[in-house]
Amino acid sequence: MSVTADVVVVGAGVIGSSIAFELAGTGRSVVVVDKTSGPGQGSTSASSAVIRFNYSTWDGIALSWESKHCWEKWADHLEGVDDAGMAKFHRVGMVFLDVDIAPMDRVLEMFDRAGIPYEVWDADELARRMPGLDPGRFWPPKRIEDPAFWEDTDRRLGALWTPDAGFVDDPGLAAVNLANGAKRRGARFLFRRQVVAVLGDGAVNGVRLDDGTTVSAPVVVNAAGPWSGRLNALAGVGTGWSVTVRPMRQEVHHVPAPTGYNGEGIGPCVADLDLGVYLRGAPGDGLLVGGTEPECDELQWVDDPDAGNPNPTAQVFAAQVTRAARRLPELGVPGKPIGVAGVYDVTEDWTPIYDGTERAGFYVAIGTSGNQFKNAPMVGRLMRAVIDGESSVVGEHTRLEIGLAAFGRARPRNADSTGTVMG
Repeated sequence: MSVTADVVVVGAGVIGSSIAFELAGTGRSVVVVDKTSGPGQGSTSASSAVIRFNYSTWDGIALSWESKHCWEKWADHLEGVDDAGMAKFHRVGMVFLDVDIAPMDRVLEMFDRAGIPYEVWDADELARRMPGLDPGRFWPPKRIEDPAFWEDTDRRLGALWTPDAGFVDDPGLAAVNLANGAKRRGARFLFRRQVVAVLGDGAVNGVRLDDGTTVSAPVVVNAAGPWSGRLNALAGVGTGWSVTVRPMRQEVHHVPAPTGYNGEGIGPCVADLDLGVYLRGAPGDGLLVGGTEPECDELQWVDDPDAGNPNPTAQVFAAQVTRAARRLPELGVPGKPIGVAGVYDVTEDWTPIYDGTERAGFYVAIGTSGNQFKNAPMVGRLMRAVIDGESSVVGEHTRLEIGLAAFGRARPRNADSTGTVMG
C-alpha cells in the first residue's frame, strides 16, 4: 500500500494533532501516524494540563500567554464545536511559591512586558489568601526518610499570584479536539502503525510503516513524544545538537483535597519548588500532586518507553503526597496510590525543540513533555512557521513576538532554567 501526502506527522498526541491541524489549514495534505489506537493516548493522557506562564525565558512566557488565550476561546481556535465534546479551560489561578532558583524579579520584568496580571504576596498575605497552606520555607527539598524533612522552621516565604492561570480538564479530549479539527481540514490519521524507516537518500521523501505501507512526502515531522529519540535515530539526525532528548518516567497522584481547598469551586494551582511538588485542584473535590524533580530524588530515566511501569508506585506516591501534606497540613496521605504514570520526553534544560534538522525535510517538535501541553494550541503555528522558513511568530491575541531561535536544536542551553518541569 502506498499513500502520498505533503506532510507526514509522526505522533497524534496533543502536539502532533496541533501540528496536523495547522498544516492542514494551509491546504497541505497531511497524514498522521501513531502507534496507539487514537489521539492523545500516549504521554498527553498523563499530563496534569496546567496552564501557567512562569517560564525562565521571554519566548517561553510569550508563548504560554498567547496559548492561554487560545484555550479560553477553544471553539474559535478549532473553528467549530467538536461532536466528541470539548475540553474546557478552568481559570483558577496559580500560586508560585517564592524560591531562589526561580527569582521572582526576573519573571516580573517579563510579565510586565507581556502584560500578564499578577500580585506579589508576602508571607502574611499568602497565609491570609491560602489559610490552609503552611507558608514555611523548608528549602532545600529533602527525602521524607531524612529526619530534617520533619523539622520545624521559623523561615517563611511569599508567593507570586497569577489569576489567569488554571488547567484544562481533559488533556486527552483536547488532543481529540485538535485531531478532529485536522480531519475536518482534510488530514488523515493512521493508528496502530509504527514507523520503521525514514525514506530518501539525503532529503527525506517519506516513511515506511510496520505493516508495509509507504507514506511518500517531502516533509516529515517528529512529534513522537518519548519515542522521538528512536525516530531521530531512524532519520540519522541528532549528532552535534546542543540539546538532546531522553525519556523519563513520571507519576501524578490523585488524592482527596483537604477541607476547604476547593471551596465552592476548584482551588488554585500551586507550584512548590521549595518542597519539590506541584498541586492542582480537580473536579469532584480532588487534588492532583506531581513532582518537580528535586535534587534529592533519583530521576527515573528509561531506555525503552514501552517498558515503563504504567502504574503509580507506593514509594513515589508516599514521597510526593507526604511533601504536599507538609505544605497542606490537613491533607491526608492515603495508603493506596491512585493516579497515573507516563513517560515524558525531556531535554536537559526542559525547553522543547521546535526546529528543522540537518536532514532536509525532517523536522522535530520534541522535548515537549511535562511543560508544553499548555502551549499545544500554538505549537502547530510555530512548526508551520519553521517549515515555511520564518524566524518568529506574532500572537494573534496578544500581538507578542515569539522567536523560534529560543527553541532551536543548536541554541545555548538555558542557563536560567530551574532544571525542573517548571522550565
